[in-house]
Amino acid sequence: MIKNPKRLLEPVPHPAFQSAALLLVRLIAGAAFVIHGWGKIQTPFSWMPPEAPVHLPGFFQFLAALSEFGGGMAWILGLLTPIASFGIGFTMTVAVHMHLMVRHDPFVNLTGGLSYEPALVYWGIAILMMVLGPGKFSLDAKVFGERK
Repeated sequence: MIKNPKRLLEPVPHPAFQSAALLLVRLIAGAAFVIHGWGKIQTPFSWMPPEAPVHLPGFFQFLAALSEFGGGMAWILGLLTPIASFGIGFTMTVAVHMHLMVRHDPFVNLTGGLSYEPALVYWGIAILMMVLGPGKFSLDAKVFGERK
């Protein structure tokens, strides 16, 4: 049992330079996720096309739409970053699996077609955000304070 669950939301302390770098990554990746998730959040239970290789139930489509749009907003704000990063990381795990194992897409497609490279890069950023946290320039730092 976790004695103080609030501690999970307290960012790891970083110097200002490192926090600025984390802010930059959060803003760029967060904006990308808001854009990717915008269309999905409009019809959150049915955004997948019928011709998709695997059709996920509406609830899982909702979770993906929420993690992309809501997680992107959370990264931009630096609010509830570990929770948002977990959701994005899980969604990107499913995306990598779909591209690699189901569609057999290459890591990088030099002809401009589909690949699992973007999903794997975003997965790595989600891991980074879970481990390093959002930095001191975040709402998490203001609301929960930094870890001691």
